[in-house]
Amino acid sequence: MKKYIVKKFPAGTDGKEINWNVIPVARIDTYKWLDGYTPEAAAQLVYVEGEGFILRMTCAEKNPLRRYHAYNEPVYTDSCLEFFCDWLGDGRYVNMEMNALGTLLSCIGPDRHDRTPIADLSGGDIFPVKGEVGDGTWSVTAEIPLSLLCKILGVDSHPFGHGYTFRGNFYKCGDETAIPHYGMWNPVGTENADFHRPEYFGDFVIE
Repeated sequence: MKKYIVKKFPAGTDGKEINWNVIPVARIDTYKWLDGYTPEAAAQLVYVEGEGFILRMTCAEKNPLRRYHAYNEPVYTDSCLEFFCDWLGDGRYVNMEMNALGTLLSCIGPDRHDRTPIADLSGGDIFPVKGEVGDGTWSVTAEIPLSLLCKILGVDSHPFGHGYTFRGNFYKCGDETAIPHYGMWNPVGTENADFHRPEYFGDFVIE
């Protein structure tokens, strides 16, 4: 299993102040199940102490397919970047699936079938996501506030701090793109395409 070190920043750090060039990079470079298209994709995650996480994901891809605009529409059929995470180690994981418009699909549950939309648990709030399309590349930046995360997880306090370890994975896909593809950071060892397999999550450690 791969390990990703989550850099910690002091409370009050504005996401715009973060120099992403010095943040560890998780390469989404394992493609399987389908052949022919392996776009370069990567993810970065940081923790602002007492406030929350900031996720940045990028992909070298021209004209990413981006059709969906509304929360929980099937963005995985567009050009899509994804982060799945079991924050508490209790078997439930949150999936964050995002297209280049910043449209978010996100639920929580123990497997592919038993999932609850995060908006149902948070009074309608969802993670803020910003999508950007450049010349041959696109990216998404998402905020994961602790207040919202605690609501979704159903806890009053959080365990996040120096040395805390949790598990997750980063993915790139596009089920209905010109060339469908499935990429991942930590390899998934199933015969058929399936990102909803927490047993193949890698480790995340807050520095």
